[in-house]
Amino acid sequence: MTGSVPAAPAFGDALPIEASPEVVAFLARRRSASAMTLTAPGPNENQLQDLLRLAARVPDHGKLAPWRFLILRGAAKDVFAERITPLAASQANPVKATAALRKLTRPPVCVAVISRHIPGEIPEWEQRQSASAVCHQMLLGAAALGWGANWITDWYSYDTRALAMLGIAPDEKVAGFVYLGTSTEAPQERPRPDVAAITTEWHPD
Repeated sequence: MTGSVPAAPAFGDALPIEASPEVVAFLARRRSASAMTLTAPGPNENQLQDLLRLAARVPDHGKLAPWRFLILRGAAKDVFAERITPLAASQANPVKATAALRKLTRPPVCVAVISRHIPGEIPEWEQRQSASAVCHQMLLGAAALGWGANWITDWYSYDTRALAMLGIAPDEKVAGFVYLGTSTEAPQERPRPDVAAITTEWHPD
């Protein structure tokens, strides 16, 4: 991919708020790619590190970084998929659960965003929301760099046996598996919410 990522600003650098019509146009057409359309090549090591750095620039009340990244790719990802395949039989819909594993095996790169709660003054809900923001920022960064990306939380995000295989602690949660690769077909627009129907403005009595 041809996108380049500027160097990170130094602590204390001024970062002016400036209008960006290009970003507005990008956001107006943002669309996730189907995981089943993602194939090699995926981001190389340097590109992936750039993407993770972009993803980490999210709102984070208290500057706690209440999340971490877990990368699955290559043979290691194949081994994980193989090991959790038998677990699909114990899901509510074994056929659907088995089919869902194709979303894991097809894309070349997967980044699991692991949410963790750091006890203290910052409410747990706010820390979990920050982890979700990381997933979304990764989608935006990937698309801006020309990669197809999809944010998924499937049954293996909640199965304690699968999580244990990945070394995810009992007090951690998977905010999402973000799948990355080259999209083999352009995603199509899907129905969007009627914003007016879900928007109200508060007025005092």
